[in-house]
Order: sequence, then C-alpha cells, then structure tokens
Amino acid sequence: MRSHRRPRLLAPLLLVPLLAGCFASGGGDDSGSGGKDGDGARLRVGLAFPPAENLSPYGADATLLSRLGVTEGLTALDANGSAAPALAESWRRDGEKTWEFTLRDATFQDGGEVTPAAVAESLRHATDAEPAPAALAGVGLDAEASGDRAVRITTAEPDPVLPLRLSSPSLAILSKGAYGKSDRVDPVGHATGPFELTEVNGATSASLDRFDDYWGGRAQASGIDARFIADGTARTNALRTGELDIAEAVPVAQAASLDHKTRRDTATTRTTSLLLNASAGPFEDAGLRAAARGALDTSVFAEDVYEGYADPAAGVYGPAVTWAEGKRTAPVGRAAAKKAGGATVNLATYDNRPELPEVAQVVKQQLEKAGFTVKLTVREYSRLEGDALAGKFDAFVLARNTLLDTGDPVAVLAGDYTCDGGFNIAQLCDKGVDRAVAEAEKIADTAKRQDAAMAAEARILGSDAVLPLVHQRVITGVADSVQGVILDPYERTLVGTGTRR
Repeated sequence: MRSHRRPRLLAPLLLVPLLAGCFASGGGDDSGSGGKDGDGARLRVGLAFPPAENLSPYGADATLLSRLGVTEGLTALDANGSAAPALAESWRRDGEKTWEFTLRDATFQDGGEVTPAAVAESLRHATDAEPAPAALAGVGLDAEASGDRAVRITTAEPDPVLPLRLSSPSLAILSKGAYGKSDRVDPVGHATGPFELTEVNGATSASLDRFDDYWGGRAQASGIDARFIADGTARTNALRTGELDIAEAVPVAQAASLDHKTRRDTATTRTTSLLLNASAGPFEDAGLRAAARGALDTSVFAEDVYEGYADPAAGVYGPAVTWAEGKRTAPVGRAAAKKAGGATVNLATYDNRPELPEVAQVVKQQLEKAGFTVKLTVREYSRLEGDALAGKFDAFVLARNTLLDTGDPVAVLAGDYTCDGGFNIAQLCDKGVDRAVAEAEKIADTAKRQDAAMAAEARILGSDAVLPLVHQRVITGVADSVQGVILDPYERTLVGTGTRR
C-alpha cells in the first residue's frame, strides 16, 4: 500500500476587510460604530472543530486561525474565486517560474514589521514542514527578499496559479518568533490578523483581543471569546439561550429551532461524497465499485437528510463553483457492475458534522439492499482521520470543501485522487487520472484550466472511487444583535474588522 502524508483540511482564512464586501454579511453593513470610541463588545463564537494539532498552521487547525481573524497570507480569495490582495498589495509574473509580490505596510502582532525577509522566512518554514501543507503538495518553492518591499518566489516547475495557492490558510505569514527550536509552530502573538490569540485552553476554548495596529483598520469588536463545541445541538442551544453570538455549522435538524432572522444558509464549495477504497478490500474490484454506485439513490440526501439545505450531487464540484456545470462532461471509463454477493464493507464517517452519520446510515441501507454486508463506524473526526488516510476502511463518507486549500480546482484533484496525493482517502491510483490531472496543472489560462479540471473530473468519476452524494449549504446561527458576519462559500472567513454586536 502506498504511504500517505498527514490529512489536509476537512474542517470549515484570511480575514482581510476587503473581503467583507465580497461575501454575504450576517446582518447590517460594516460601517457603524462598535461602541464608545470603537470599543465594541467582545464576540462570543461557537466553533464545531476543536484544535487537533496544537494550532499548527500547516494542518487542519489553519482554518480555525483564519476564521477567528488571527492569520492571513500574501493573497486572499475574492467572491469569484480569484486571487485578491492581502499582505501583498500587488504581484507580477517574471518568467515562467518566478513571481514578485509587493508587500503593503503591515505589522506583526508581536510588534515587528512585515518585511520581505520575514515573509520569505515564513514561507521557507512552510516548505520545510513535514508533512507539507496541502497547498504545497508536489510544489517546490523558494522565497527570497527583493529590496525593501518585494518578495520573489521561484517554483521548481512553472506554477500558473501561485497567487491562488498563496491564499491558502496553511500558508499564513507569521513572525520569526513563531518558529522555535522544536518543530512546533506557535501562532499566538505572531500573526498579522485583526485579532490576536491571548489564551488557548486546550480543546475547550480560546480568548482573543483586538490587534489595534492591524493594517486594515481597527476591528469594531474588542475581542473574541471562542468555544469549541463539537456537539451541534449544544452549539445551537448556546446561541438560542444567548450564550453565543455566532454559532457555525448549525445542524439541519436544529435549523427550525432558530428564528429565521438568526438563521443564515450559504451555498458552499463543500461536497459530501462516498469514497471507496480502490486499492484494497472489496472495492479494489472496479465492478463492485460500479455496483455500489448503482445501489445509491442520491436524490434522497438533499431533501430528506439535509431538509433542503443542500443541492443534489452533480460531481466533485457543486453549484457554488458557478462555472463547473456548463463545462461538465460524462464520466470516462466506468466498469460494468458486478453482483455484490454479500461482500462485507467497513463503512466509516465522523460526527463533527451531525448530518454525516445519518448520510452514512442511508448509504448503509442502500448498499445492503443491493446485497452488500455493511459495518458502520462513527467517531469524532480527529480519532478517525489517521485510519482513513491509511486505507483501513473500505468506504468513507466525507464532507470536503473542494476549494478550501488553494482555490484552484485542479489542486483538490491532485491532492485527493492521484497516486501521490496527500489526502487520497479513496486510495485511487489510476494512470489515466494522473495524466489528466498533470495536464491540467500545466495550464495557465483560467478557462482552459477549468476545462482541463472537468476532463480530469470525468476520469475520476469514471473510476467510481468517489461517488458524490450532495452539495452542502452551511447554516450559520447569528444573534439578532450581531452585524457583519462573513458568510464565505469557501469557509475560510467568519469574523472580520466589521463584525460586531
């Protein structure tokens, strides 16, 4: 069996104020006063996923840092999925392998200046990290200071989407103090965002204060009290009883318990799929994978399990990826279905997203009806992901944000479905898929790159190693008193400088 790097982002970064106008707001505009002299009340925020890796920016915790307004990178994503300025105010390509990024005037939370040398050092730490951040999977990168304001970044191979790649939450820029003698990276007090971490209480809670020297202007809230509440019902109840101002990932079963004014649903680039282990066990047989595909009635998931807060599955990319539908082609190379013949399947999922166990139950019933024998495992995600990446399950129900890591539609295909992919839970290793993804990675023109991504998607779907079930809408609970919550389809941002109560 192939070895795999550590997992990438499943959980629901870059909280720059220019993005607040790009995505839907959870109420009001961002122009009002946050209170006397701008000292607005602290925000009480409930998050679904606790820190899993000591708040390392290189793994799943990167989105926690960005959603809370702690970290940011050289670039961000705008509402159209294009690269937008963040710590870099502009950039240009200089030849096939080199880009130059011009920095804006900014300050680290420990008081140091964001210099080209500091940025280059931060990016070098990311490139040396083990495992490599998902955004750098298969990418060789070297950064160096260029004068007083610029950073030159050279890649081993031409990388036409480097500005998109640098928007990844896992490539946040941190000061020299974040990198100690150990391998651990400490973002506390060393980032650049509008809110600074001051205290982290394990997997329970965190405190943040406003960073008054933030380059994008002083945040209207004076700080954030964050609680990590894995149980979706508990998160919703805390919002309803006034203990929280914002609750992310409200379960669809709890949505009706919230007043419609406090309930926001947003189409996201997250797709829930059934991944089948293509390298071992019963689904190593393409004919049995085809049988599993034939057993699924995906029409029930959007309306029944998600109660209308989702869209029926169309492919790897859903309707929030607005260009995908017009470019989608039929799957290529599908095998003929065989009879299940009682084959035993070990199916797994996680309960941090409360709909997933119900999705898995429906999948289990449908597979059993087709003649499979199914054993279901449900755990908290952090206790499951290592086994999933090691190929210890035959099937896995996964909710995956397809544009979270880089914003590039090709990158998720390379990471999730190629032989050397760092997040290949499906254990897929198909030469045709690898060739299609490799061809797409070479293309710089946006429209042609999208076409190539869809051609690669057709081969991936043709393998039946991934069976898309539903495209999710995320429900965010927002108290009536709160304005300026950022409802981001990429799930990178939640609070920003204009978020207040």
